Amino acid sequence: MANPTGLGYSEDQFRPLLSAIYESGTVDDLVPRISDLIAKARTECRGSGKDWVDETDVMLITYGDSISDMSRPALEVLNSFLQETVADVISNVHILPCFSWTSDDGFSVTDYRAINPDLGDWSDVTRLTETFGLMLDAVINHISSQSIWFQGFLNNDPKFRDYFHVCDPSLDYSDVTRPRTLPLLTPVNTSVGERHVWTTFSEDQIDLNYANPDVLIEILDLLVFYAIRGARFIRLDAIGFLWKRLGTTCMHLPETHAVIRIMRKVLDEAVPGTIMITETNVPHIDNIGYFGNGANEAHMVYQFPLPPLTLHAFQTGNAEPLSDWAATLEPTSSSTTYLNFLSSHDGIGVRPVEGLLSSGEVAAMARHVEENGGVVSLRKLPDGSTAPYELNITYLDAVTAPGDDDEARARKFLAAQTVLFSVVGVPGIYIHSLLGSRNDYKGLKATSRNRSINRERLMLEDITADIMDRNSLRSMVLDGHRKLLAVRRTRPAFHPNASQHVVKLDRRLFSIVREGCGDRVWAVVNVSDETVVLQTASSRLGVSDDAVLLDLLSGDEVLPDAGHRVIRMPAYSKAWFIEKQRGSCRE
Repeated sequence: MANPTGLGYSEDQFRPLLSAIYESGTVDDLVPRISDLIAKARTECRGSGKDWVDETDVMLITYGDSISDMSRPALEVLNSFLQETVADVISNVHILPCFSWTSDDGFSVTDYRAINPDLGDWSDVTRLTETFGLMLDAVINHISSQSIWFQGFLNNDPKFRDYFHVCDPSLDYSDVTRPRTLPLLTPVNTSVGERHVWTTFSEDQIDLNYANPDVLIEILDLLVFYAIRGARFIRLDAIGFLWKRLGTTCMHLPETHAVIRIMRKVLDEAVPGTIMITETNVPHIDNIGYFGNGANEAHMVYQFPLPPLTLHAFQTGNAEPLSDWAATLEPTSSSTTYLNFLSSHDGIGVRPVEGLLSSGEVAAMARHVEENGGVVSLRKLPDGSTAPYELNITYLDAVTAPGDDDEARARKFLAAQTVLFSVVGVPGIYIHSLLGSRNDYKGLKATSRNRSINRERLMLEDITADIMDRNSLRSMVLDGHRKLLAVRRTRPAFHPNASQHVVKLDRRLFSIVREGCGDRVWAVVNVSDETVVLQTASSRLGVSDDAVLLDLLSGDEVLPDAGHRVIRMPAYSKAWFIEKQRGSCRE
């Protein structure tokens, strides 16, 4: 048995994790290297903030240059804008890849440790952490073809010779899951001749070879570096593709989960309080597998079924599939939860609703998106055919109709956002959702990339003018978000681990009860264009017959009526009801 490290743990804790991937000799080499990495981190760590999330946690998702003014570093502009507009209601910021890059809007990183100079530098990142919890992207499935690592490979540098997957193109790769229709293998000219390398996403994004233990050490050191630099959250991008084994789908392999368990253990030991999030846009059962046993893999996983199910509900006026799914969500552990979102820098993925919606329902959803000015991205199936992979459109344009006026757009969109803010987990808001952005056709035309439709770069002067106009769509949407979030953060029932119970009352209503720490909130959203007059027994809502219900959002009261409640829910309305006399942990 190995001697204690003096760091509060035994090196032997890493042996079974490493042995799931590597041979014994390699494990013997890796154990002290990992211990040295942890020891060094503990001397550099400036200390973590709060260890876990609560009802005050909300994540803003944004590019570092989503807002700019051309006179200051973009991260400085973003920070000042957020300080002035939402710092009192949004606690965390996810800066999408802010490192030097060559393509894919930052997801083809050339140097994992260098901030893109167009955005600023590490001091700008540090200033963000003074107010906000920071999430950084670990884009560690692949790296740019222009990176030092890959250039070293091309030059046959012994250090980088095994950093990437060299493949035989004559073999059968048909079982490999393909997220895009581009070729899986890319031929490259090296100093020792032509080689074919594995490129899951594009010819500029070369997949890393974690079978090489040196790659593992490089990435472990990188994750610790991000945490020491102030990242409260670290997002493992496209992590499901990490390990390659021919004859399989190369998705969610046991080796991938083993690598994640090693990453979790290293972060727990090196920078306690760091929250690790896996990004896997796949069917729900595969996605929640990244929780591991509830304590050894991801702290949080993205709730990928929520965006398409909510969109389907608002397109059809039928909340039943959304409600049925919410009713079956697995309980989380005390140290795991979901990161919920409706919109992000990517499109609305439809693979997560496999088994939840029929292929016909997905096709109808895609047609509706195209009618609303969006586009549909396809993936290649094993038989060579294609199927929808994601819907590219701003979420506001997705849930509204082309003929709606701005007031109607804001009302519908904020009703959808209320679903996001009500369900179990931590809500994430994309910058273009926060600001009520429309489809960016100019950006789509300029890049010919479908995802550009929802990645517009905004000028601070224009955004400020829109927000100052109280009748503008942006102002209505931003104010609506602020009011919802100001209420939400005061209710322990919205703690990310508080219980969730679906109450089916009408197919047009999404209705759940959240309860925790002595607090109970009944959230109800009308997803249809019809007024719903609801009459239900108080007992179905878990409230006493004589209690007065108070809607936290409108201030309206619902009086008891012989043990029943009669509630009128106009089209696309929303409510958070509490028992008026009921206290909470904060009262």
